[in-house]
This record gives sequence, C-alpha cells and structure tokens, in this order.
Amino acid sequence: MAMDARPQIGQFVKVLRGKDETSLAIIVAIIDDRFVMIADGDKRKFDLPKKKNVLHLELQPEISQEVTSSMLEAGRVTNAKLRYVIQKFMQAKGE
Repeated sequence: MAMDARPQIGQFVKVLRGKDETSLAIIVAIIDDRFVMIADGDKRKFDLPKKKNVLHLELQPEISQEVTSSMLEAGRVTNAKLRYVIQKFMQAKGE
C-alpha cells in the first residue's frame, strides 16, 4: 500500500463486510486506530453514521475536498452533499 494507510475524514471507502458490502461511503469521523464512522447520505445518514472496523473497509485513494472542507468549517456535511460526491466518484470510476 503506497498511499497513507491511515483513514482520513472525507475519504472514500468501499465496504467489504456487513450488509452494506460493496457499497461506497465516506469517512465522516475517526474514532481511533481501528474504527471510523462512515455515511453515504442515503441509507446511512450523516446523523446516524455506521461504525466500521477499518479492516472491513477498502480505503480509496480519493478524498473529497468538499466533504473535508464542510467538516472543517461546519463540523458536519449534508446528506445531499454526501450523495452528490459519491455519485460523482462512481461516474469518474465508471461504475
């Protein structure tokens, strides 16, 4: 793994385990070295993010600047913005 293996706020992740398997989400909070909170703005709203073990996620090299700056400025991000950046990310990936 050449990229920084530590998860970052605003980073795209692919869920590898659990009922949301294969779905994309964005890290909205980091709990500790092992756990992060993820949300996708759709099934997982920002106010009810899912706690995930980092080992069950495939960290993507991309980080959404929109989400990161929202979190820094307001301490939160809208579900619409989460859905938007995930959709944009999937289009860029060709999924």
